[in-house]
Order: sequence, then structure tokens, then C-alpha cells
Amino acid sequence: MINMPKKASSKKKVVKKSSTKLTKKSSFKTKSKKVEKKEISQIQKPKIKGKQVGEVSNYFEHVGVAAIKLNAELKVGDKIRVAGGEVDFEQDVKSMQIRHEVVQKAKKGDEIGIKIKNKVRKGYKIFKV
Repeated sequence: MINMPKKASSKKKVVKKSSTKLTKKSSFKTKSKKVEKKEISQIQKPKIKGKQVGEVSNYFEHVGVAAIKLNAELKVGDKIRVAGGEVDFEQDVKSMQIRHEVVQKAKKGDEIGIKIKNKVRKGYKIFKV
């Protein structure tokens, strides 16, 4: 008998695939972010009641007076709405002053002082209701 070289074994190599789990990006999360953005843009701020007549330029806490820069006319007896931050309230203008002089009405461009019932901050908007 002739010795023949042995053939390479025909054993198949078994390659084990790692059992790593594929993390699937949830389309729910992606959609929810889009929905949240839409909801936020739709919610935004509620429509402001009244016409803007000014903005708080300063607040004097020790006397409870707000300095307001007017961009429209305002008179004693008008009802105003103050909105900004977490503050949103209405009150009547009982008196107003320009440079410590009591006046009955003020025009656009005037800076007036009004006694305010709640604490306000610079930048809060004043609306005529």
C-alpha cells in the first residue's frame, strides 16, 4: 500500500456570532420629540388680553411703585393688566405721577409711576384692558 499524504480534514470551522443585542432606536422617542416640539410651538403663550401700553422699567419694592415707560396713552381710571414671568394680574389705575407730579393722563413716551398691588420686575408688559 502506498502511503498517500492525508488530505486536510474537511472539518468546517464554526464561527460563533456574538450574541450582542442590537439596540433599535425607538421611533416612539423620535416621534415624541417631534410631537413635543409641535406641542410647545402650539402652546406658546396664550393670547394677551388688551393692547400693550407700556413696559415696567423699574420697581421700587419699599413703596410698591412701578416706573412704566409708556408706548400709548394711559389715564387714571383705566384698567391695566400686568403680565410677565409668573405674574399676571389686573388692577385699576387709581393715581399716577410723572416726576413726582400727580397727573390724570400720560402720553406715549412718558415715564410714569403707578402704585402696584403685586411685586413686578423690569421688562414686565403693561396692557390696557
